[in-house]
Amino acid sequence: MKNILFVASEGVPFIKTGGLADVVGSLPRNIDHRYFDVRIVMPKYACMAKEMADKLEYVTNFYMDFHWKREYVGIFKAEVNGIIYYFIDNEYYFNGFKPYGDDVKFEIEKFAFFSKAALSILPVVEFHPDIVHCHDWQTGLVPVYLKERFQANEFYRSMKTIMTIHNLKFQGRWDKKVVKDLTGLPDYFFTPDKLEMFGDADLLKGGIVYADAITTVSETYAEEIKSEFYGEGLNGLLKSRENDLRGIVNGIDYDEFNPSTDKYIDYKYDAINFRKEKVRNKRALQKELGLAQDDKIMMIGIVSRLTDQKGFDLISCVMDEMCQDAVQFVILGTGTEQYENMFRHYAWKYGDKVSANIYYSEALSHKIYAASDAFLMPSLFEPCGLSQLMSLRYGTLPIVRETGGLKDTVQPYNKFESTGTGFSFTNYNAHEMMQTVRSAEALYYDNKREWNKMIDRAMAVDFSWKVSANKYQEMYDWLRP
Repeated sequence: MKNILFVASEGVPFIKTGGLADVVGSLPRNIDHRYFDVRIVMPKYACMAKEMADKLEYVTNFYMDFHWKREYVGIFKAEVNGIIYYFIDNEYYFNGFKPYGDDVKFEIEKFAFFSKAALSILPVVEFHPDIVHCHDWQTGLVPVYLKERFQANEFYRSMKTIMTIHNLKFQGRWDKKVVKDLTGLPDYFFTPDKLEMFGDADLLKGGIVYADAITTVSETYAEEIKSEFYGEGLNGLLKSRENDLRGIVNGIDYDEFNPSTDKYIDYKYDAINFRKEKVRNKRALQKELGLAQDDKIMMIGIVSRLTDQKGFDLISCVMDEMCQDAVQFVILGTGTEQYENMFRHYAWKYGDKVSANIYYSEALSHKIYAASDAFLMPSLFEPCGLSQLMSLRYGTLPIVRETGGLKDTVQPYNKFESTGTGFSFTNYNAHEMMQTVRSAEALYYDNKREWNKMIDRAMAVDFSWKVSANKYQEMYDWLRP
């Protein structure tokens, strides 16, 4: 039996701001519990939903040296779906209205405290992990602290670490002197071959340098981040560690995302009866959102953060042209003001064709996956992406740019071989995207039989967590035979 500790800044069902929480909440449940005891440690945020916070049980507390003072470390515990969660309590650091704030210096101090506390609680809770699995920059100091502060203690000496990069763009960078003062790490660690990055200190870089193994969330992204375009300044380091780097595609929870049992959608369906029931879901969504009632029109869904990374600058270039076609767009999400207002404008201009829902709703997202015919994801870069996996599960064909996880998970349509589960384009170009959308439209309107065969293939592919979990188990066995 191997002991695995996940260290992460968020995880469902307790707190979620993005896809990281889905991974942290779902992956441990799907790892074989006969061979692995997987536990999770995360902050005890004051903004946690009350029904989840009520599940937490107080364990104990102690004081820890941090930033020239003694800081309170409270330990809480909960068990959900057979997984034990530990929560680190400190009201000064985790008392905000949301998990992450805008003050970068405070965020770095907060997660430096969390990283040290996550290791410090282990003897107290009597859990000795063979492998500490860290997620994103917020836990980048865990491998550093383990090597620098904890290695002298026999309890920690045999522990191995894994650093998983969910998005390389976010690295936790700040002034080197400030980070040195906050962390208490000696000068030795703040050199270009360790934490230093262009005169700053970089927490994710520290994790990459000191971790025993590195993963990211798709095979293509693992290759892309070794190049200058996608590498965000760390491509040289990642290239030098390529023997320890592997890409493992994320999965989705096939119980939660299941069109035959989904509590949010009006008409349940499966791979046998989707032809009739998807249309009924479309009709219901059109009515709910005030779109033109038309069973035959092609509906394209977008559920996303509205940011540059997601390719919305491409959409802004050609949205007017695409709205001349026989299509409807349903958008759900929040993000930069520029794109929020852009979609509001198009919803005003093309009222019966465009529905802009500038907020987030779990229920509406499920309805969009179930009702749409296609799902648009023209990302500039996409480490993995979960929305395309949900679309495939619901028989909604993804239209994607070939990057990162999108390239790994969506097989482009080939009319000569009658293969594919979606549509893709290569270059980051608005008109190339529009031509791909129009190719999808042509197939939808002119060859419905072929379209439905694509849906059959899309709903048959398996991107459940079981597949990904097996690959993580192989890596754990490789790291600690």
